Amino acid sequence: MTTEEYLASERNQFWREELRKNKKTKERVDIPRVKMRELDPGYRSHNNEEVNLGLTVDQALSEAQRCLDCVNPMCITGCPVAINIPKFIKNIERNEFLEAAKTLKETSALPAVCGRVCPQEKQCEAKCMYIQKMGKEPVAIGYLERFAADYERESGQISVPETAPKNGIKIAVVGSGPSGLSFALDMAKFGYDVTVFEALHEIGGVLKYGIPEFRLPNKIVDIEVDVLRKIGVKFITDCIIGKTLMYEDLHEQGFKGIFIGSGAGLPRFMNIPGENLNGVMSANEYLTRVNLMDAANPESDTPVLTGKKVAVIGGGNTAMDAVRTARRLGAERAVIVYRRSEEEMPARIEEVKHAKEEGVEFFTLHNPIEYYGDEKGRIKQMLLQKMTLGEPDASGRRSPVELPGQTDLIDVDQVIVSVGVSPNPLIPASISGLEVTNRGTLVVNQDSMQSSVVDIFAGGDIIHGGATVILAMGDGRKAAKAMDEYLKG
Repeated sequence: MTTEEYLASERNQFWREELRKNKKTKERVDIPRVKMRELDPGYRSHNNEEVNLGLTVDQALSEAQRCLDCVNPMCITGCPVAINIPKFIKNIERNEFLEAAKTLKETSALPAVCGRVCPQEKQCEAKCMYIQKMGKEPVAIGYLERFAADYERESGQISVPETAPKNGIKIAVVGSGPSGLSFALDMAKFGYDVTVFEALHEIGGVLKYGIPEFRLPNKIVDIEVDVLRKIGVKFITDCIIGKTLMYEDLHEQGFKGIFIGSGAGLPRFMNIPGENLNGVMSANEYLTRVNLMDAANPESDTPVLTGKKVAVIGGGNTAMDAVRTARRLGAERAVIVYRRSEEEMPARIEEVKHAKEEGVEFFTLHNPIEYYGDEKGRIKQMLLQKMTLGEPDASGRRSPVELPGQTDLIDVDQVIVSVGVSPNPLIPASISGLEVTNRGTLVVNQDSMQSSVVDIFAGGDIIHGGATVILAMGDGRKAAKAMDEYLKG
């Protein structure tokens, strides 16, 4: 739609009057949305370098000018951690990039992470007035968030949030993923003595083990975590709560409140014939071994199996991460098998686009029903049932329905299953009185994130069974506010 057509549209009367009154606003509307620079697909599909290259200063200034200074900025309501989006964007527009980064850190523990992996198109950007009133592309809030955070890091002038005087009250955090880090930051800012217990040897949880470096470099996570260290948060690795330390041990050590953000690391399978064949594994195991254990290196103590004909089952971001990793590990043919259509895929549009550019094939409206192995017990073929879409299910998505008698048989030598995860039952089983659902998730008060055990709060995948990074961070912030109120009586 041209500006003239837009001005003539009856459904945009309010904005038509605004544009007539304000030539500067009209000029902002006419600025095209910036395009992120990317590595060439042919080059990047054979290495682990970060695909997206960020914005230049000129691109960031141009994009920041598109912000319309809305009187009622709905973009903030779309952000689970309530970043003051207009404020940080206006700082960028004024060339005050470090101030923009400080604004992000007022509410976000991980701005450089969120600028890379958050689904802004379904959250803050979905509320942008460009979409709501004009039908145009929204302000690239995620790109600008990444720009401000990266600029601060590269400048060497990394700001540290202000904290209240220390109150001496000890708080334990179980898990160092996005919900735990967000909770830890806010509690430290409130003045609490915070210790984070991580089961693995690296801090970052799913940010480290679940997201490949070509999408989120580990150094980005490490630098964001260092900010928490600078305000006094302590980290203990290789410590499994429910095994290394029990709930009672934490009490004996003087912890007055506990936040559980241990994620959902128990993979689901489909329970179909042949799933026990060599070469069939979960995306959770595959990505963890590659990302954290150097398993892609043949000289590794625990090398991961790699294939030339790889199929990944699923349509979420984890499935895209797995199939793109397989391409980088030498897969000559890498395919996504998904039982619904591409429109129903939960993966980010950008991730699907990148996968296609890197040579990934998509078998949509297909579902595996059996795997076949060779004489050595290694998978060699998979039988796919063709599907169609029926009536919407409880979530509103159209349910996949089998097309009787219609199947495809394809050759594979590795299958990676990415059909969801469940919480590890270790923590719920080790704490008496902790209420769980039939899916194994913790039951919490959704307003306070408080569990059935009054000094335990929780957030992230442990309560959702699967959540975005930013939703988990929102849980952490909400839990910190509620725990602070609880401890103050």
